[in-house]
Formats: sequence, C-alpha cells, structure tokens
Amino acid sequence: MYRRVMSLLVALGAIVAALIVLPATTAQAATCATAWSSSSVYTNGGTVSYNGRNYTAKWWTQNERPGTSDVWADKGACGTGGEGPGGNNGFVVSEAQFNQMFPNRNAFYTYKGLTDALSAYPAFAKTGSDEVKKREAAAFLANVSHETGGLFYIKEVNEANYPHYCDTTQSYGCPAGQAAYYGRGPIQLSWNFNYKAAGDALGINLLANPYLVEQDPAVAWKTGLWYWNSQNGPGTMTPHNAIVNNAGFGETIRSINGALECNGGNPAQVQSRINKFTQFTQILGTTTGPNLSC
Repeated sequence: MYRRVMSLLVALGAIVAALIVLPATTAQAATCATAWSSSSVYTNGGTVSYNGRNYTAKWWTQNERPGTSDVWADKGACGTGGEGPGGNNGFVVSEAQFNQMFPNRNAFYTYKGLTDALSAYPAFAKTGSDEVKKREAAAFLANVSHETGGLFYIKEVNEANYPHYCDTTQSYGCPAGQAAYYGRGPIQLSWNFNYKAAGDALGINLLANPYLVEQDPAVAWKTGLWYWNSQNGPGTMTPHNAIVNNAGFGETIRSINGALECNGGNPAQVQSRINKFTQFTQILGTTTGPNLSC
C-alpha cells in the first residue's frame, strides 16, 4: 500500500511539474481602439488607444492624456503581433491611427501599401527615440496629407500641366510620352528626371512605366519615401534628416516646396502643413519639436 501511494504521489508530482514548466500560451493582443485625440470628449465607457495600449474612460474627460490621468483605466497592450506592432513591420502608426488621420482617403492609399513600402527605407520612423520616430511619421504623413488633400488625390488634377513635365535636355528623354510624367502619389512625384531617379533607387523602371505610381499602392508609397529619405529638393537637407537631427518640421516644408511657400512665399500653405502636423503628433502621442515654420 505504501509503495502504491508513493508511486501515485511521484506520478502526481511529475504531472504538476510538467504543468508548471509548460510555457504559457501567448495571447493575441487586443485590436487597438480609435486613437485618443486631445480635442475629443469622452464619457464613461469610451475606449481609446494611446502608445500601443487601450484605455477606457471612467467618467467625462477631455484633453487628459491616457496613462497620466486617473480618469483612464488601462486595458492593456493592443495591436501587437506579426512583424512588430499590429503586424505592420514595426511601424509606429497603427492602422486605426492611420484611418483617423485620413478619414476621407482614396481607397488606393492603403495602410498595407504603406507598411509594405517601409522595407525600402528601414531608417524611416525607426531612428532615435520613440518620440522622434513618431514625430517623423507624423511629419511625413502631414506633408503627404497636404500634398494630396488628405490622401484623396492620386494624380495631379490639372491635366493641362501634364505635357510640361518632360525635360527634353535629359539624354534618356521621355520614353513613356511627353505628357506621362505628371504628379502622382503621396508626394506627387513629377518630371521625367525624378521618375528616373526614383525608379533607379527603388529598382523599378518608372521612366518607362510611370503609371505604376498610380496603379500600385506600395510603389506609390515608395516614391514618397524615396523623396522624404533621399532628396533635399529646394532645401538643404532631406526631410528625414530634418526630423531626426532636430532641425524642425519647417525644414521638411522647405525641402518639399520651400521655393514657393517658405520665407513668406505662402504663409497660409505653411500654416496648413503645421496644423496637420500638430494634429498628427497628438494622435500619435508625441511632440512637435522645434522650428515648425520656414
């Protein structure tokens, strides 16, 4: 009897030990709620996401940041899985935040197209502190929003301008046709020499087929990221460097359209970009940094 009892105890002990050492099943994180906005009013039960976590309001609140006020109950991490947060290649902008930024966007400009394009420029929104990473994403998307009417326009509206973007002095000419190099995509890529340069950098023959920028969302986003990360434009630095080196959002404007807008050229357009940038930094829960204007 003693031996049978001891055998049972040993067997039970082994089962308990096995249960203890078994790794816990990793739970799928909750989907991120709509991103918190400092200008919105929330009442009891209202749920938001902020910095990768969901929060529920305990009572009426406005402009009380989740995680820093007792009004918010922390409901845990959200949107984690896949290749980084939300399966989005580690991008600091969730799909819910993207949708909040662009509520009236054209269906062409997909979130997946953007995250698929990120591999082309791995330093984008992944350089520096979390604050700076989010600031760069907000700066890029704010300028993109301004250029496209909130991601509404895929290509330049004024078709009368289309034949004007062929620089015939270039040795490679305009093989897709004189009127083929009009503005397209999130930063409205235009001119045959820009299509060639972007295509060469991305390994895509955009000089021969510029129409890909209005047909393939990932290609469109890649052209925007190409300009942002590698071109000074009329400025003195790339927009990427302007943010990560703390030169300020104003220098991103200068690099994109500074010849027409900066130094008093069009203050209303500059302010429009700043307003959108401020809004997007609030959605992402980061700061604007210095030197907003140009």
